[in-house]
Parts: sequence; C-alpha cells; structure tokens
Amino acid sequence: MRNTTRGRSLPLAASAAALALALSACGGSGTSGENGAPAADVLENADGVTEVNFWHSMDGTNGETLDGLIKEFNDANDKIEVKSVYQGDYDTTITKYKAAVQSDSTPSMVQIYDIGTQFMIDSGAVVPTQAFIDRDEYDVSDLQPNIAGYYSIDDELWSMPFNTSMPVLYYNKTLFEAAGLDAETPPLTLADVGTAAGKLSKVNGGPAEFGFNAAIYGWLLEQEIATNGGLYCGPDNGRAGERAGEFTFNNDGAVEFVDWWKDMVATGVAGNTGRATADAQNAFKSGTIGMTLESTGALGGMQKAADEQGFELGVGFYPRIEENESGPIIGGASLWISEEGHSDAEKEASWQFMKFLAEPATQATWHTGTGYFPISVGALDEPKDVAWREQYPQFDVAVQQLADTKLTPATQGCSAGPMPQARKAAEDALEGALLGGDSETELTEAVTELKREIDSYNGSVQ
Repeated sequence: MRNTTRGRSLPLAASAAALALALSACGGSGTSGENGAPAADVLENADGVTEVNFWHSMDGTNGETLDGLIKEFNDANDKIEVKSVYQGDYDTTITKYKAAVQSDSTPSMVQIYDIGTQFMIDSGAVVPTQAFIDRDEYDVSDLQPNIAGYYSIDDELWSMPFNTSMPVLYYNKTLFEAAGLDAETPPLTLADVGTAAGKLSKVNGGPAEFGFNAAIYGWLLEQEIATNGGLYCGPDNGRAGERAGEFTFNNDGAVEFVDWWKDMVATGVAGNTGRATADAQNAFKSGTIGMTLESTGALGGMQKAADEQGFELGVGFYPRIEENESGPIIGGASLWISEEGHSDAEKEASWQFMKFLAEPATQATWHTGTGYFPISVGALDEPKDVAWREQYPQFDVAVQQLADTKLTPATQGCSAGPMPQARKAAEDALEGALLGGDSETELTEAVTELKREIDSYNGSVQ
C-alpha cells in the first residue's frame, strides 16, 4: 500500500524547473523535413540495418505479447531492428525520459501514459505523429475516434495510441443472485450501485462482506466527472485552443461522487482497502465483494479469479449520476517518436513500427493477448477477435461503452502539464473524505493548491 500523506505539499514530477531544463536541452536536429517528418524514402537510401531503441512499461503477459509483436515486425523487415527495453512503471518511464531529454540520450521511441501527454508536447523533444500522417496522407479513419481524440490537441494527433483501457463496473453475479438482485442487469447509476451495495452487504444481512469496494485512485474521480459531462480542468479541459489554467475537480458532480462513496464507507456498506489497486482487486477476486470499479485491463485477471473461486463475473458500464450521452475517458498509454539526436532513418523506422502496431490484425493480437481495448476499429472484425469476444462476452461491454460515448472536451480528458500531480492531489482529497473529512472542503483545498502548480508550469512554457 502506498504511504498516505495528509499534507497538501505536492511533488511536482514535471516541475517548472525540470521542464525548463528539458526545454533548454531540446531543439530540432536540423535534418528533418517539413513538420519534423523525414523524406519518405529515407530508409531505402540508408545503409545497413536501422535500429529502433524502444522504451516501454509493459511487463508480465503484456510484455510477452509485445515481444511477440516486435519479433513479428523484425522478421518481416530486413532493414529495421526494434530493440525494446522495459523501463519500469509509467511514472518511472516518464521520469527517465525527462532525464534523457536533458542528457540528449532519448530513445528512438517511447511509450508514455495518458496523463503525460501535455508534458511530452511541451518538451519539444518529439516529432508529432501528425507530421507523418500529413506527409503520407495516412488514413486515420480506422483509429477509434474517442481514443485518437485523447491524444489530439486542436485536431493534431501528437502520438499514436497503443494500449488503451476504460473503466467499468465489475460485479459478482453469484452474490447478486444470493441477495435477490437481478444478476443480468448491472446497476447504471450511483444510486443504483448504492442500493445494490446495501442489499449485498453483511452489515445489512447480505451475502457479501462489503457490497462495494474500490481503490482510492484519482483516475476514478476523473472518470466520474467525464461520465457526467463535467470538466476536470478549464477552460474546456485544455482542448479548445487555450491552455488549461485551473483544475475544477471540486465541481458539484465530483462532490456528489465523493459524498456517495464516503456515505457507503461510513455505513459499513463499502470497504476501504486504501490506495493500492492490487489490494482492491484482490478483495474482489476473493469472491467476498459485491462490486468494484476498475480498468478493463484487469478483466483477464478478474475472469481467472472468478473461475478459480467459483463465482460468475459480471461487467457493466461505469456508473454515472444520471443517464446522459457522455461517458468515461480512455486510459492507458501512447507511442512517441523522439526528435533530437536521432537520424532521419531512425525516425522513419520508428514510424513504420508504429504503423504496424496500429494495424487491425496486430491490434486483434494485442487485444486478445492482453485485454487492452484495440485502437483499431477493424480489429474488432478480425476472426481472432470475434471468436475471443464470443468466448468472453464481458469484453463486449467496453466495446459498447466506447461506442456509446460521444467525443467532447469532457470525454477527451484534461490536457494539463501537472496532471500527474493533480491525480495524486485528488487521491489525497478522496482519502481525506473517506476518513471523515468534508468532501467539498477536501477537493477545494486540493484544487486551490494546484493553482500555483499549473501557473508555474504554464509560465515555464509560454
């Protein structure tokens, strides 16, 4: 479990000072063509094999699947060799990349998590994916609009989406039946979840230890705000041509969500396993928890646990305050091509690998091998993917949820440089409320403290 810090002193992972150093180390290499993309025939004219040094954060089964795809690509390309290097979790990878920018030792290509997007744009260390798209007139219609939308600012796609997840409601159908609930109809609203949790919970004579439990994770607050059509930062989540200048996750919807969660914990209907996602997942996997909120990336492990523990797993849409046309934000990570210190051949080789990873057949392999949502629309029509979802229909819930979500500034998510700090601040506030603090006060204090962080960040890049 992560240590709890009740103070409001926020570690600035992308501090103004660090960013200034990174920016001072950046600059165009002077070898690229218009908009940073090299000539399309540069690989044909290159001598020998061009090496792509690829940093990523995929381990375990995900890493094995990625290694298989890299081997497939290398075997099919005699002039390119992709060498992958696991760098640790997302936070570790972006920290290493920032250091590499300052020392002029960046990799050819890097996988960076969703909330690192604005920093990567501001760093000046990358070639926008849009430069290659424009040069080749590359057809992006196969990219899922809501996924590409997250990594786009002013209609410019800065990086190529890769591993994508969405939040969903997981529920124990066996416990639902034991509590007299309709196991085939998952709750849709927070009120529905609260009612079901009450009937499930041991404190009310139900069959579950707790009707609800989830990790104290800032991502969940981001998702609830978006699902209700609200904004996490302003103006317009930083998506309408003006840089985000404030955080707004103390809005009415956010307060209602935290109050809802706090009340369930206070009455014993919900458990509190803390901030560690593994602890919350393990509690649900034990078969003693009625419902939890988690990423679709956890579905494979949840299904395996359900089979081993002998309960039936259910998956539903992420719950909202009331029904509307909005929906959750995608999570996960995307791929970036480095600019400074890299040859044109390296950049082009990275682009070729990036395109391979986005192909429908590749994404079907990635989807079925990891559980991450495919960024390719066509991947869902690949025979491998169709058969897999027929075997595991729970995965279709995420497909339908994404299809039903309208792309708006709310569902694109907040694009702000200090997003990693904001997520941690939201977790502090959420935890403070669950431990007895006033929800609105906790959230507002976090937002107020973050104002100086976002002002400092923006001042360093303007």
